[in-house]
Amino acid sequence: MTSFAALGVPTVLADALAVRGISAPFPIQEATLPDSLAGRDVLGRGRTGSGKTLAFSIPLVARLAGARVRRRPGRPTGLILAPTRELATQINATLEPLATALGLRTTVIFGGVPQKRQETALAAGADIVVACPGRLEDLLRQQILTLADVRITVLDEADHMADLGFLPVVRRLLDGTAKDAQRLLFSATLDNGVDVLVKRYLHDPTVHSVDESAATVATMEHRVFVVGADEKKDLVRVLASGTGRRLMFMRTKHHAKKMARQLTAAGIPAVDLHGNLSQNARDRNLAEFSSGDVRVLVATDVAARGVHVDDVELVVHIDPPTEHKAYLHRSGRTARAGSDGTVVTVVLPEQRQDVRKLLRAAGVEAAFESVTPESPEVAAVVGEVAPHVAAAPARTPAQRPAKSGTVGSRPAKSGTAGSRQAESRQAERTGGEGVGRSRNSSRRGRGGPAKNSRPSSSVAYSTSTGAPGGAASGGSRSAGARGTGTTVGHRRGPRRADSPNTARARQG
Repeated sequence: MTSFAALGVPTVLADALAVRGISAPFPIQEATLPDSLAGRDVLGRGRTGSGKTLAFSIPLVARLAGARVRRRPGRPTGLILAPTRELATQINATLEPLATALGLRTTVIFGGVPQKRQETALAAGADIVVACPGRLEDLLRQQILTLADVRITVLDEADHMADLGFLPVVRRLLDGTAKDAQRLLFSATLDNGVDVLVKRYLHDPTVHSVDESAATVATMEHRVFVVGADEKKDLVRVLASGTGRRLMFMRTKHHAKKMARQLTAAGIPAVDLHGNLSQNARDRNLAEFSSGDVRVLVATDVAARGVHVDDVELVVHIDPPTEHKAYLHRSGRTARAGSDGTVVTVVLPEQRQDVRKLLRAAGVEAAFESVTPESPEVAAVVGEVAPHVAAAPARTPAQRPAKSGTVGSRPAKSGTAGSRQAESRQAERTGGEGVGRSRNSSRRGRGGPAKNSRPSSSVAYSTSTGAPGGAASGGSRSAGARGTGTTVGHRRGPRRADSPNTARARQG
């Protein structure tokens, strides 16, 4: 078995990996590290979950530390471009311990949040910037940083950047780096203009293809359950009821939100992930799912590339995707890093033909099984059923907090129901499907929220003693306060005027 040290990885980094329980390289790391550590441009092709993040993080940190370049404010020497906020955050979580071991600093830049903290980090000096293209370009235009000193650039999931329309921005960013800088590009496919990036910016790259873009890995099982429309909701509920992590995909933001609410009300705490959530809500929900506090995440395709969580045992396509690449990206959330996983596509009788074409294009062979929620085939996929968590009874009007967010004549304290309502309204306005967008970009309509979005609310629930992650017997908590609440449907009817205090909270 090859070791990291045998591939040329510095001892300090090999030791830092060993502390995290990583002692042997994955195939894509074994294939690319000798070339990337030697300073060559590398084109790596492999499915998600194959270990690409370490494949580029190790040489990036090792080579920058070896160059011993003096850290300067607003002038990073390493750059990683990622298509989504979640992916950028998770890349940094892998990268930062390695960088710290060699005395380097990292920072993350993406849209959807105020840029002040990012400005501060850049001004303090960051050796490596992990960024989404939109916000990074905005900061460049404001002359908050320059890419002139970048010695190594990484493009991760370049094909997804192409799908999101980021390639023109990526080209402008790469044009701002030195022409002789080392470049590492990782992508599952080379379509939609990714091949143009390779030809224009990579110099005599070495090409390594590991785990080609297909969902037919030996550790991934594919099932297709055909069910009647009147039983589909019950089938989804049963599939969500197991003890392991479940990731369920729906086509629209509204339906993802609604499904998470319905599952929580049925005793299966679930959170949603989609573009209408604020960045804080997205981070909170993903953290709850990653930690295991909540076992079910209902997401739209915008999260298909952003959820990099190990040990997802089941992916469910509640709404089958419209094209095979989306199927592969969604399915790639399970069977990661050598783990086992199952992918279930829920199909209505009239969807059979379209799904057959979809699976054929994805290179997947799976029998179509007609089932009911009680079928043994379904029970076999679900495995052990987790204890249900009883929803707390709805509060009476007398128990509900005042909507004005005030206590007497004084403003409510931070964290009270009134201020949470104001924060919820603000979150709905600042959330957006677009990734890596700045506030200025949102004003131009590139990633803002739906016009008629409304504040979300939480579903409170209680759990008896002994239920995993539950409160004490007889107790209850607001799911929103725990970060596990799900949003509910839109309010109907005209909106009442805000009180002065709520208006001020909304603006702040």
